[in-house]
Amino acid sequence: MTTLVVLTVVCAASPAATERQITFTPKNHHLDNNDNFSPDGRFLCYDTRETLGPGIENSQSIEKVEIVTGVEALLYTPGSSVTGTEAAPGVGAVSYCAQGDTVAFIHGPPLDQVNDRGYYAKPNRNGMEVVADGSGKHVWLDRRDTVATRETIPGAHRGGTHRHEYTLDGRRIGFTYDDVLLPQYGRTIGYMEPHPNAPEGATHYVTLLVPVVPERTAQPGEIEYAAGDSWVGREGLMRAFIGKVRAEDGESYEESLFVVDVPRDVDITTAYPGSATRLPSPPEGVRIRRLTHAHAEGIVRGTPEGDRIAYYAIAADGTRQVFIIASDGATPPIQATHFPHGVDSGLRWHPSGNTLFCISHNGVAATCVKPGERFGETVFLTPQGDTPERFALA
Repeated sequence: MTTLVVLTVVCAASPAATERQITFTPKNHHLDNNDNFSPDGRFLCYDTRETLGPGIENSQSIEKVEIVTGVEALLYTPGSSVTGTEAAPGVGAVSYCAQGDTVAFIHGPPLDQVNDRGYYAKPNRNGMEVVADGSGKHVWLDRRDTVATRETIPGAHRGGTHRHEYTLDGRRIGFTYDDVLLPQYGRTIGYMEPHPNAPEGATHYVTLLVPVVPERTAQPGEIEYAAGDSWVGREGLMRAFIGKVRAEDGESYEESLFVVDVPRDVDITTAYPGSATRLPSPPEGVRIRRLTHAHAEGIVRGTPEGDRIAYYAIAADGTRQVFIIASDGATPPIQATHFPHGVDSGLRWHPSGNTLFCISHNGVAATCVKPGERFGETVFLTPQGDTPERFALA
């Protein structure tokens, strides 16, 4: 059973902190490495996968918990569902919007559409937005259109969107994407924004950002897979990601850090929606830049100001550490952490841009990344290891 634990830092100048369990109900509470804090810091949103069965497909609800009181509230549950190995709809991977009391999450096929769409699967899901006041008021963010006898409806997609992430100004939503009409193409990334020409039944117009090539067909420098993506800066003008790219030898592959530049005034309607034989392509003006040629991995994170990107890479001693690079690629990456046990997960920036947080050796740590003598200094905010017996962090 997964429970939520909150970390309270008692003094900004001290590493002393306390862990406190905040959920006790007999169900799983899954955060999924998303933007789970409400804008005012009072609540955490989560899904309930693994309670009745494995995966998001068996998650029955989107909920929030008040951190101070531990009071849980239901935000959304499907009207009807089936669980098991063939499940639908499935709801999960929820994130708060920083500019309003709404959350976005994955919604699989409603039961009345299963005969046409099939059960929950990665290329068979949409985004939904729900008002987080408990009213259940909701809208579909995106339109799914899988008709193969014509071009896809402009502004719709033909598969599944996932890991819906608002920009800090709330104007755009990024996502990862899997295509059902052309499954030989690997996962890629895209974004959506509210638009008067959004397809019927949806509030947002959708486009892909990275035009991947079919698996095992890439030429040197071409991208076959894009994921681990996140916004860089407040306005959604850059989206960083990890791309699987064919190496110069034409045989091997590399995983590197990339950035997509998305101009403020981009016309999303210039994107090609795709067909049964052509993958959708980005709108005019979008540009992809490769920032690293050495190995990079994980979900990347950009500063609120948009000047730096943090990501995981392998250090000289063979451990997984956090590295930082300027978002314009003007300077080489630098290693920010030096954990003896390496970094596990949980990479996040402090809003100031001066500190990074992550999990190492089952402990939460803060690392100074402000340029100067203290760069790289790290303190653990919690105990680490597994003795005495404590929660396993994720």
